[in-house]
Amino acid sequence: MLVLDLNLRGFSSVTGGDSDSETDIESYSFESRSDPKEVERVCKVIDELFGLDRNMEAVLDECGINLTHDLVIDVLERFRHARKPAFRFFCWAGQKPGFEHDSRTYNKMVNVLAKNRQFETMLAMLEEMGARGVLTMDTFITAIKAFAAAKERKKAVGIFDLMKKYKYKVDVGTLNCLLESLGRAKLAKEAQTLFEKLRERFTPNLSSYTILLNGWCRVRKLMEAGRVWNEMIDKGFEPDIVAHNVMIEGLLRSRKTSHAVKLFEVMKTKGPLPNVCSYTIMIREFCKQSKMGEAVRYFEEMHNSGCPPDAAVYTCLITGFGNQRRMDMVYRLLKEMQEKGCPPDGWTYNALIKLLTTQRMPDDAMRVYKKMIQTGIQPTIHTFNMMMKSFFQSRNYDMSCAIWAEMTERGFCPDDVSYTVFIGGLIRLGRSGEACRLLEEMLEKGMKAPQLDYDKFVADFSRAGKPDILEELARKMKVSGKIEASNIFTRCAETMEKRVKRKGPFKTDGRCI
Repeated sequence: MLVLDLNLRGFSSVTGGDSDSETDIESYSFESRSDPKEVERVCKVIDELFGLDRNMEAVLDECGINLTHDLVIDVLERFRHARKPAFRFFCWAGQKPGFEHDSRTYNKMVNVLAKNRQFETMLAMLEEMGARGVLTMDTFITAIKAFAAAKERKKAVGIFDLMKKYKYKVDVGTLNCLLESLGRAKLAKEAQTLFEKLRERFTPNLSSYTILLNGWCRVRKLMEAGRVWNEMIDKGFEPDIVAHNVMIEGLLRSRKTSHAVKLFEVMKTKGPLPNVCSYTIMIREFCKQSKMGEAVRYFEEMHNSGCPPDAAVYTCLITGFGNQRRMDMVYRLLKEMQEKGCPPDGWTYNALIKLLTTQRMPDDAMRVYKKMIQTGIQPTIHTFNMMMKSFFQSRNYDMSCAIWAEMTERGFCPDDVSYTVFIGGLIRLGRSGEACRLLEEMLEKGMKAPQLDYDKFVADFSRAGKPDILEELARKMKVSGKIEASNIFTRCAETMEKRVKRKGPFKTDGRCI
């Protein structure tokens, strides 16, 4: 109750808005035993034949592929953002004599469908898995997270019924997973309602309350967060370091910095003692506010308290000083990391690349990327997207293409952002033909059409007098749900056809009359 004296009940009247968060359905981390060259060979066939309306499956049949579960998972990972080729390959593999999908390959395909919000197909696959006896808890968790991320609360809860149908035990751990998924999707109110509804069926634990607390803090509803905190104590649960860190972060997110500092000080005197995560939260916030003096003070206090800093803390400071263009301090911190036996990790390298690309220094970002690879740290899709965008901003077409090639050679499946960055960059450079090819490729893979400067796109094709291309793009845009873009292409294609018939004038800037 000592922490409540700090003002938890007092600050409970504060409310706030939304918070920035992303919901990641799945992280890919398993050690594959498949042959990388074999995976590459299969992916090349899919890449080359899928979009050409040719018999991809027949060519795969002729390749003499040594089909294993690890290989299937690796191929699905490569096409995780491209649901159509992924699903066709999955179905082809499942029909091959001597091969049957197991729970791992099914779960991987469920993940692909979940990421792309293909819920009807996903549910049908869950039923198929149930009939074959290969459902696992991971399957249900993936489905719950997918529906929660799409703000489909009732469907997420409906997974409970599916679990009972297939005799899976639904316990407080399952409830906590659902509550956490709803909270991450900014559905704190729905999570609280579900908690109240099911609390008689499942005895809540400390994690249940901490998850609810985090959900309310994410949406900056401190009054509701305070109620959860008080109830947690009333029910006999002592808030641990995780709960305290959640509350500190919630206070900072709601711009209640003085309250967060006060809670932090109480933790130092009354417990639980702040840990690395606690200090990182505070340091990151002061770096965001460009209060580097305060950030450094907490960093030094962290050292003195016997709490060794990790790469995450250093990354916060590097970002803070980098945003102030204090590159001398950035290099000093990088050197200190090495000396302290805490070398930069993937987050650190990505933070450096982001700093340099934001400051329009793509060549320097490329040097950091090469150092990252030499160190043995794997890039992410975000790494490539940042560098491509930066090179397009400097109108360096060749390097942008080189980054795209590097990304695919390293086995990364371009995501929506990758295509949007690359297509948008091509359009701005007047390479609408190449942009058109990539846009069609994107749509054929089952991905959504990006938000682009379609007016310039249309103007380029209008000047070239190619109404057929615009008509085809209009059709594909309509199928993908981009009605406005579809209408633009349709109108301009019609205008171009009329122009050809009457040989009338076209505006010099290429816009439709």
